[in-house]
Amino acid sequence: MTERCEVVIVRWPGQVPSSGDGLAGLLAAYHLRTEAEKGAAVGGVDGLPERYRAEISDPGAAFAGDAVLVALSGGAAVGCVVVTAPVGGRAEIKRLWTDPEFRGRGIASGLLRAALAHAAEGGVGRVRLSVWEWRAGAIALYERFGFVVTESWDGRDRLVCMERVVCE
Repeated sequence: MTERCEVVIVRWPGQVPSSGDGLAGLLAAYHLRTEAEKGAAVGGVDGLPERYRAEISDPGAAFAGDAVLVALSGGAAVGCVVVTAPVGGRAEIKRLWTDPEFRGRGIASGLLRAALAHAAEGGVGRVRLSVWEWRAGAIALYERFGFVVTESWDGRDRLVCMERVVCE
């Protein structure tokens, strides 16, 4: 049986996450895993594209104006998600990640639920996201939360674009 632990979702709209909060490690793990899954594995953060290194080295600057939500368990960061600032009534969910050691405990669902609540509180009408087609578990999670596949806004191959109405 998977051990359940208390998870607290911390929101940072308008706040700058500190460098010691574990967010950088979560973002690094996310990007390294994604590059490996795309067949472009790199030996470490220094091998990542500059835009990803910038997120890891200074999440506060990279996501200025966005809401960064972090799941904490016993004070340790175990998951994260970013909700972009709304543009034209639409926000985007990015970087949903749970530390592999903490998967199966509802952390991603909790983060997604909090992200959608944050969007609704901000009056966002629609939330969109993109996910690699091989991440079947993530796609299934998004579908359970009412996201549907939509026309792509991103030209990258194998990227699935999804959208959900938050409030109308």
